[in-house]
Amino acid sequence: MSNRPVVSETVSRRRDSGRTIAVFSTVVCAITVVIGYLNKARCAGGTFEASGRSVLFDVIKDSNVCYSDIQYLWLGRGIDEHVFPYLTGGITPDGQLTGGAVEYPVLSGLLMWIGGIGAHNDAQFLLHSALLLAPFALLTAYLLARMAGRAALLWSAGPPLVLYAFHNWELPVVATAVAAFYVMTVLTKYSLRDRAIAAAVFLAIGFCFKLYPGIFVLPLLIHVLLGENPLREKRFDVRGALMVAATAIGTVVAINLPFALAGYDGWRASITFQQMRQADITTNSLWYWGLRPLFANSYAGEVAFQDTVSVASPVLVVASFVLACWLGWRHYRLAGVYPWIGVSGAMLCGFLEFHKVHSPQYTLWLIPFLVLLEVPWSLVVTYLMADACLGIGVFRYFYALGQGRGAALEQNLVQVGVWGKAVLLVAFFFLFVTARPRSMGVLGAAGAESLALGPVSADRHIAPPARTAA
Repeated sequence: MSNRPVVSETVSRRRDSGRTIAVFSTVVCAITVVIGYLNKARCAGGTFEASGRSVLFDVIKDSNVCYSDIQYLWLGRGIDEHVFPYLTGGITPDGQLTGGAVEYPVLSGLLMWIGGIGAHNDAQFLLHSALLLAPFALLTAYLLARMAGRAALLWSAGPPLVLYAFHNWELPVVATAVAAFYVMTVLTKYSLRDRAIAAAVFLAIGFCFKLYPGIFVLPLLIHVLLGENPLREKRFDVRGALMVAATAIGTVVAINLPFALAGYDGWRASITFQQMRQADITTNSLWYWGLRPLFANSYAGEVAFQDTVSVASPVLVVASFVLACWLGWRHYRLAGVYPWIGVSGAMLCGFLEFHKVHSPQYTLWLIPFLVLLEVPWSLVVTYLMADACLGIGVFRYFYALGQGRGAALEQNLVQVGVWGKAVLLVAFFFLFVTARPRSMGVLGAAGAESLALGPVSADRHIAPPARTAA
């Protein structure tokens, strides 16, 4: 007697449950986003200067931990003057942006300009930007819940969304990365090649927001090259891999080319700005807190330190990418499928670990991987605690320094955050590559194949990875 009707009924119930969880997660996310906005809006409003800057901002932004780059960049980037980005301006030899140049890739700059339309002060700009960004947070919540079930509440109700939702322009880039994962893991009625090409478009769009999703194209094309069904005869899909790479490159070029042609100096300034940025007290990196004390406290020592970081940081970032891809290949040799999402997460960990800048809001980049991949919840909670120490402590630290009083307690809090996150990023780096999905019930067997977590047996259950003797 066939059990197919029973299986169909079970799948139907899971899908209905998945939709319910997704709607609930989205509603919770909406509430969290409102709280996140109200948190940042404490720094805006009241009396305004002639420039449209809230007088309150400089008074309480650090002491009350309501600072946001969105409100801060109302001035200095032409937003208050409604200058269209990149077409004019450039960067001075000392790293100061001029005219319509901004330090972000073109789609983030475009969002900044749109948020400034109709705004006459920083409070209005913050509100307009929040309304513009919030849908991306909701979309991310919905897609994560469709893929991982209740675990998506880590995104929807977690402290990072309160702290960083409107700290900078991170929400769109996170949404594009999650959309790429969704296409690959849920839309399995389409071929691997077609899904990967669509995912490459999303990752390329994300690259034009904040760069980091672009690194995920490499493990994606490796996954396409190797295939996702461990039971079938392996045939390398070279054409598919090349199509993924070409799609990603073509999308990036198509988005950037109009800006580069219309205002090359303004467009190029965003790249130059990031190249010139130094590992200082504002970057929250292990370079400043770990390596800087080893150099002399002098101008010559500072120059030597920055020169060292300028070489060591990119070398170690690239080395971490290579290691992540190799670990993925080793898993492929054991399990028969390439764990491209896990490798992507590991590459992101390497970037966050060794890049010379580690802004607190980058935590939003990592949260989707903690939702999708099965890593110990104890480590996740510990990471969130370390993140809170940094995300709150760094502003209290700046406030204490500005007041000219002792800041030992605040400095210790910052260092707990910096080093706690650094250690946990190393742990996540290795855990992500072999991690299984958090919710098989929502993804189903086909989705687990796309996550590339292990071989699928003939009865469509995920089998544990093969073990080898020590």
